[in-house]
Amino acid sequence: MNGTARQLSNVRSVSLTAAALLAAISAARADDGAIINRWYSALLVADRTELSELLADDVRIKLDDLGVVQSKQEFIVSIDEWKSAIAGAAIRHRIEKSEGGVTTVIACYDFPDNDMLMQETFAVTDNRITASSQAAIAENCDGY
Repeated sequence: MNGTARQLSNVRSVSLTAAALLAAISAARADDGAIINRWYSALLVADRTELSELLADDVRIKLDDLGVVQSKQEFIVSIDEWKSAIAGAAIRHRIEKSEGGVTTVIACYDFPDNDMLMQETFAVTDNRITASSQAAIAENCDGY
């Protein structure tokens, strides 16, 4: 093989490696989106088992408005209280961006007597949520 053919072969090899890497990153983002969709579905019905499966054992859930950081166990214990709060409600969400392993979501919580617009972030590793934070961005969902 001459020098030009060898260079072409190297360029093709690098291009194929880059394409494979981009495909893997895209698949990971799609998986993160599926995890987040499962999260909101489980949250809407206060499914302790599903929520527990989605959370890493060492997860930290930061509730910015309350100044609280919960462990997995603390979060799961709070689900009973959440179950009565979410009764008759709806949750709409959309992924705003996903970069650096963190996905940012805008979520509208439509409670029977009011609604609230939230910005929530999720770090996902190995199909488990390893960190989450949420903060209110509006007292209603008009901006959703």
